[in-house]
Amino acid sequence: MNVRPSLLSLLVYVGFVLFTSAAIAETTITVEVHSDQPGATIHRNIYGQFMEHLGRGIYEGVWVGEDSKIPNKNGYRKDVVKALKALEVPLLRWPGGCFADEYHWRDGVGPRDQRPVTINTTWGGVSDDNAFGTHEFFELAEMLDAEVYINGNLGTGTPREMAAWLEYMTAEGESTLANLRRANGRDKPWKVDYFAIGNEAWGCGGTMTPDYYANLYKHYATFAKTPENNRPIMIASGGHTEQTEWTQTLLEQVPNTWSLRMNAISHHYYTLPTGDWDKHGRALAFGENEWFSTLKNTLRIEEFIKANIAIMDKLDPEKKVGFYVDEWGTWYDVEPGDNPGFLYQQNTIRDAVLTGMNLNIFHQYAERVQMTNIAQMVNVLQAMILTDKEKMLLTPTYHVFKMYIPFQDATAYPVSISGDKGYRFGEESIPGISASAAKSKDGKLWLALVNTHPSEAKSVSIATAGKLRTAKGQLLTSAAMDAHNTFDSPESVQPKEYKAKAKDGSLILDLPAKSVVVVELK
Repeated sequence: MNVRPSLLSLLVYVGFVLFTSAAIAETTITVEVHSDQPGATIHRNIYGQFMEHLGRGIYEGVWVGEDSKIPNKNGYRKDVVKALKALEVPLLRWPGGCFADEYHWRDGVGPRDQRPVTINTTWGGVSDDNAFGTHEFFELAEMLDAEVYINGNLGTGTPREMAAWLEYMTAEGESTLANLRRANGRDKPWKVDYFAIGNEAWGCGGTMTPDYYANLYKHYATFAKTPENNRPIMIASGGHTEQTEWTQTLLEQVPNTWSLRMNAISHHYYTLPTGDWDKHGRALAFGENEWFSTLKNTLRIEEFIKANIAIMDKLDPEKKVGFYVDEWGTWYDVEPGDNPGFLYQQNTIRDAVLTGMNLNIFHQYAERVQMTNIAQMVNVLQAMILTDKEKMLLTPTYHVFKMYIPFQDATAYPVSISGDKGYRFGEESIPGISASAAKSKDGKLWLALVNTHPSEAKSVSIATAGKLRTAKGQLLTSAAMDAHNTFDSPESVQPKEYKAKAKDGSLILDLPAKSVVVVELK
């Protein structure tokens, strides 16, 4: 008579043990913040933005003109400018990109109704009336209180043209170009914070070899002169993806002297779900196979950074030269019906998770990686903002950038992750948790966590040198892998308040599947 109750008790006990074991397994992931080991400063320009004359990235996206029915101030969309101000954009890169090497700056100055109409042969073969030029770019940067990064035209320009543009922007005294700037409405010189000699010299910037470009860099940079108090940080166009030869050649061949400076080398890497430029992968309606492959491919950026830094540490041990990832982000197939030259794509929770993963990597290498520029700011590739005429929405990527604002100019702390069994798909796996920690300028301790798994929640125990009581911040997640905001439902994916309290001396953070969490630790 006691067999059945005993068997039932045994089954209940076994079930309890299995449940308890599963619960314990969920809490065995530990993230330790080494708050007693301050590292490099996370430069605010790691959160740099990029705007190019490409599709609706500038025209309609930012600039609509004073006569537009879309609410604007001096031609700039009020809604977009307001959103960018809230994002605390630290840096704007312009005019490209590939477009930079066909851009002639004189086309974009003077009365707008007298500017020439040119053909954008790089992106879609559309006409550009040059309404957005040097003055308009600097005015936008001043509205956002952002530094500027300008790409000079190496591909179709001349040393004289590049030198003249710099004189137009920075000359203080009497000269024909300085007076032309004044006649066009700007009395005082602008501050040019960063200036690059060309862009993607290995491809759209001229299909050059590293040796050939190194000689051209020295040629052009010799004449890229500005007043002593307005000398930009000079950037050389480097390699992409796994390439290291550009970094090595430039460091070996370009002397870093007072008159010929090379303060940084750029590098580009775009994440494709398939890794195949002939068929990138879809922005929407993708399966877990492309969720996984996208995140797996984006993690490769760390190996590219490490390989280039190893060369830099050998050839530039004093660390005078920065490594700028000035183009990064996702690149998906063009949606049916879209102009293939406009590179417009939707932006999902997958992009948000990927953004957090990349930012955490950049923080880890902040000593060398002092600038990155996501491609691009509005309506192009992995954009912060999408517009459709008078409509506007903020993307999941925008929300992650905003959540990460406390990391701008913060002091990085090393982070150790233990107990993470990873996210396995088929025979492959990637880390299940991505993390980054730093002390912000106001002395607060911040932690960013990313759960890369699309369907499994994770529980993470947080440890520091001191005792933790609470975590408070924001959480971004969604139910579907391709959840995104639309113009009819612009707030489908947005951050929510997140709180956690220590219990029995332990601070446990529960991370939903496919989530990004940024919290202040106390």
